[in-house]
Amino acid sequence: MCGKVCRAQRRGYPAAVLGLPSVQRWRLPALIFVVCAAVYVGTLGNRVRGPSDNAHFVHLANSFLHGQLSVVGGKPPGDNDWSHYHGRWFVSFPPFPALLILPAVAAFGLQVWDRLFWAIFAGLGPALLYVLLRRLREDHASERSARDDLALTALFAFGSAYYYTAVQGTVWFAAHVVVVPLIALYLLFSLGARRPLAAGLCLGMCFMTRPTTLLLGIVFVVEALAASRVSREGGDELDEDASAARHVLEFLRDVSPALALQKLLLFALPLAAVGGIAAWFNAARFDSPLEFGHNYLTIRWRGRIDKWGLFNYHYLSKNLAVFLAALPWLSASAPYLRISRHGLALWLTTPQYVGVLQPKRRSSLLVGLSLGALAVAILDLCYQNSGWIQFGYRFSLDYAVLLIALLALGGRRIGATFYALLVIAVAINLFGAITFDRVQRFYDQDPSQNVLFQPD
Repeated sequence: MCGKVCRAQRRGYPAAVLGLPSVQRWRLPALIFVVCAAVYVGTLGNRVRGPSDNAHFVHLANSFLHGQLSVVGGKPPGDNDWSHYHGRWFVSFPPFPALLILPAVAAFGLQVWDRLFWAIFAGLGPALLYVLLRRLREDHASERSARDDLALTALFAFGSAYYYTAVQGTVWFAAHVVVVPLIALYLLFSLGARRPLAAGLCLGMCFMTRPTTLLLGIVFVVEALAASRVSREGGDELDEDASAARHVLEFLRDVSPALALQKLLLFALPLAAVGGIAAWFNAARFDSPLEFGHNYLTIRWRGRIDKWGLFNYHYLSKNLAVFLAALPWLSASAPYLRISRHGLALWLTTPQYVGVLQPKRRSSLLVGLSLGALAVAILDLCYQNSGWIQFGYRFSLDYAVLLIALLALGGRRIGATFYALLVIAVAINLFGAITFDRVQRFYDQDPSQNVLFQPD
């Protein structure tokens, strides 16, 4: 009798989602996109015109347009993070961002204003983050109000490393700008394991943008297991004092293997297809399906990569020091403040992230998000550099959407303290967005990567 609406409700979509016209539902996210993109473009200032200094994705798109994988012309502009293999030069960074900017390169050539392109594109991140938070609220996973969701969105858009990243345009930062909305979409499709094919495709695109984000697949696995549980007589309640291991065993005991396997196989199909494309792309360039090309970067720290590899426990202590303890350097002479090229600690640029460590509510979704964020964070912390050169810890953007979602799920009150810290976070990140890579006197210029803290 009720047709499409009832069928959609039986699939698990809340009535509140289905009862609103699609145009009305996208009005606020569209406004968030416009406001954020406008602020990012405005923050660019006079850098809005012309190509950026390290427009690797523009050159990769240009190679695709010319039907080749190596750099057109035989030699890239500059010598910053290009890969050289068997006499040819390549862009080793995963190619999905190049596909996004390809139409603009086809229209405007190598002189495309890529900073402007990425600043406008960056508006998608906060807009889709809000859509994710709204879905969590409508699914009753989150007890936040619409106002709370807007506050969390503003925190991410202007009070995190995303702000200064959105106004750079260069290759390293463009990849983060692209992966953020992809992660938001991936999580949206993963909720309740409702759309495994779409979730797998989005995670595949994340992998082809920032490979470490592949470990976010943990979130879908947990959601698929949770969605495949069957009820037992006597209820599912456990004593609050039960151990974590007991909770896990009880959780897994209720899972239907057949239902879980079906969801996981559908999720894996697009991932496998994207993995096959990546393997072909790598083998065609570097004669190995597992080689993206970073091992052939022409950089000064080539020796440590040859010795320790791209990822190794060896790098953890140095990167952890930046992640947790990198503070501004203060002095009695102008400009009175200076920032290491390794950037600032994560908790300093976005103090609210500390709240992730103390949730008041727990759920399987919160566990899945926590495990996914932790896995990616650890892998990034074992990478061969700290995110150098940066204002804030930019690698956090590989899982920042999850941190915001965890703040929404955790149940801690968003009140006066949160808003006071929001003002501080926005002020700090506004300073970074305006000064990073522009006002050099505020940044240490040591090129060695060995100076983490202020010299005595």
